[in-house]
Amino acid sequence: MAETYSTYEAEAKFSEILRKVRAGQRIVIAYRGEQIAEIRPLETTGDRLDKSLRRLEDQGLLSRARTPTGPLKPLVRKRGALARFLDSRE
Repeated sequence: MAETYSTYEAEAKFSEILRKVRAGQRIVIAYRGEQIAEIRPLETTGDRLDKSLRRLEDQGLLSRARTPTGPLKPLVRKRGALARFLDSRE
């Protein structure tokens, strides 16, 4: 069961609340007797990179390259392109 703090108590005892949350407890914040917020530990999934990439692919948010891209090439041929660009912006 979660412990409940008023907004005034939560402000005064914020460090104590964070210690309890780090220990795995859930804390509820109430304003004038009405529960308005919950502070809880983040859930860690422990996914590895390949699982995360696969999940993003399944959601349609990511697609893998069909062919290897090879070594990266510079976008500009002349050195100092960034400095010239920034000078032109003034």
